[in-house]
Amino acid sequence: MADQSPPLTWRDGTPVSTRFDDPYFSLQNGLAETRHVFLSGNDLPARFRDGVHIAELGFGTGLNLLATLDLWQRSGQRGQLRYTTFEAYPLAAGDMDQAQAAFPELAPLAAKLAPHWRAGARAFETPTLRFEMVEGDARDTLPRWPGRADAWFLDGFSPARNPELWDARLLQEVAGHTAPGGTAATYTAAGHVRRALAAAGFEVIRIAGFGRKRHMTVARMPTGPRLTEST
Repeated sequence: MADQSPPLTWRDGTPVSTRFDDPYFSLQNGLAETRHVFLSGNDLPARFRDGVHIAELGFGTGLNLLATLDLWQRSGQRGQLRYTTFEAYPLAAGDMDQAQAAFPELAPLAAKLAPHWRAGARAFETPTLRFEMVEGDARDTLPRWPGRADAWFLDGFSPARNPELWDARLLQEVAGHTAPGGTAATYTAAGHVRRALAAAGFEVIRIAGFGRKRHMTVARMPTGPRLTEST
């Protein structure tokens, strides 16, 4: 397979996609952003259980996966976490290594998973993780995916720069591949994203965002208690 890795530049240790002119994670603190937006936004670790299935649009550097596994371990979970990610432009292993090195507290986990990235693996299992990367345009691959996730990390590049991953039809597919009572979270509070999620069947609210972002979006299939919006 030809190398489709996007060209990168580095800004203070943070990888920036020249394809989308957007950083792969927050320039302030990428790990703190992941924990606030995707982990807390999906009410994790409270919803962790053996076999819980997390799906993601935009794998990027693998930071979200590492942060999720770190939380899984620190919260004393047993069994296996299932993690499926959809990525059109997988990073080269060396770029992932360099990006992940910015988070030394995740270094032991990063070292355990690095051999899989270096081998070009797109699916593998460990005692605590069942991982799959679905490579290609999610607008094509997600409709063919047979799974349903308990929680979604919607982590494409900015909607203004990467509108394909925020397309209303794609978010409809996200809803169709969400388990009853499942959730989704994203750093963006763009009105068209919230409206598309609502039209797809999610209950959608804004809550406080990370860092300089005033708001972010969380969503849930309306089978549980109503979400409460914060200001």
